[in-house]
Amino acid sequence: MNLKDKSTFPRVVIVGGGFGGLQVAKKLADKPVEVLMIDKHNYHTFQPLLYQVAIGSLEADSIAFSLRKNFAGQQNFSFRNAEVTRVNPESNTIETTIGEISFDYLVLATGSTTNFFGNKEVEQFAMSMKSIPEALDLRSMILQNIEEAVLFATKEEREPYLNFVLVGAGPTGVELSGALAELRNHILTQDYPELSKDHMKVYLVDFMPRVLGAFSEEASNKAKKFLTSLGVEVLLNVKVESYDGSEIKFEDGKCIRTKNVIWSAGVMGVVPDGIPKKIIERGNKLRVDSICRVDGYSNIFAIGDVAAMITEETPKGHPGVAQVAIQQGNFVAKTVIQLINGESTEPFKYFDKGSLATIGRNKAVADLGKLKFQGFFAWLIWMFVHLVSLLGFRNKIIVFINWSASYLSYNGGARLIIRRFVKRGITEKTHLPKTDH
Repeated sequence: MNLKDKSTFPRVVIVGGGFGGLQVAKKLADKPVEVLMIDKHNYHTFQPLLYQVAIGSLEADSIAFSLRKNFAGQQNFSFRNAEVTRVNPESNTIETTIGEISFDYLVLATGSTTNFFGNKEVEQFAMSMKSIPEALDLRSMILQNIEEAVLFATKEEREPYLNFVLVGAGPTGVELSGALAELRNHILTQDYPELSKDHMKVYLVDFMPRVLGAFSEEASNKAKKFLTSLGVEVLLNVKVESYDGSEIKFEDGKCIRTKNVIWSAGVMGVVPDGIPKKIIERGNKLRVDSICRVDGYSNIFAIGDVAAMITEETPKGHPGVAQVAIQQGNFVAKTVIQLINGESTEPFKYFDKGSLATIGRNKAVADLGKLKFQGFFAWLIWMFVHLVSLLGFRNKIIVFINWSASYLSYNGGARLIIRRFVKRGITEKTHLPKTDH
């Protein structure tokens, strides 16, 4: 199947319905172009709240929104649910699971995936959390292992099921470790009276010297203090050596028996085949020029986590945050129209609106330029920003209701094992209870 352009307008193909891809399509509304978006999912995922899906505080459909529904009414927009397998720059086509598609302009907004830095053993047994299916698998694993722990009589037998190790002390690791600590502090003994809070341990591990390394030192120190107050054991300057599904080992000799290792120590761009390796930078990102064009091509752009704009001001490229993708999406939409009209373009300039991270109830840090907040007020800012950023009025209401219920009761959310999860390479076993009840 070859989807050819029946329109007289140039076709802009956007690969990826994340934050960047959405903005490109939105800003091209009512412009003299045909917009075609391609994504392997038919929904947009609000990734900053994935950890709440993993912990059971929110249901998956409250942070997802139909891409077709989001663009209902935009006459020049169409969507195809497919996966891109290859880019053919010479013929201005892409190969997908539904056939070949031609383009006049191509925007790669493919985002990122988990980077295990070549450690195949860790990749096989550790959990990642970059998508809704992965978050649901993580939820099932957490709950299944707690259920498994109930079947054992001694603390030693329960230990590997109730030790949670989060590798990577960026926002994802900090927020998820805080959420797991709150589950232990407020929910564990309510749902599982057979267990004690002392049985469950949460570790946050990073090879860097501080948590939230991209934040200010003030925010980093406060976040660590918040985590410690919740009972999280923070291990810094520690590098993972191996993990075999039962024990994680560190280079300093420390070992932790655990069946719960969650990896958020790095990301890498998702680059389709067909792009020359010589323009792929560190982190599997595509080298782009000052207007986000992929190096060597006049009509192929890359934005967000898959783009590396290396300049004197940004020698390592821009940070992998939503605001970069959003701003680059807006910029590329404007730039494409300028190129079509033969107008001059201007270089992309990123405006850093600040960084936010929540550690738990009433605990967050906010770096907003020169303004820095920690604690309750930062937590309110975090909630407001995330709530208004969600797509769909229904999703905003559902998330607000869930947050309100959780705040009032300490026991919100539905911790349901909808589908059982079995780790790759591990055979699921059913244990008989070792107690009399």
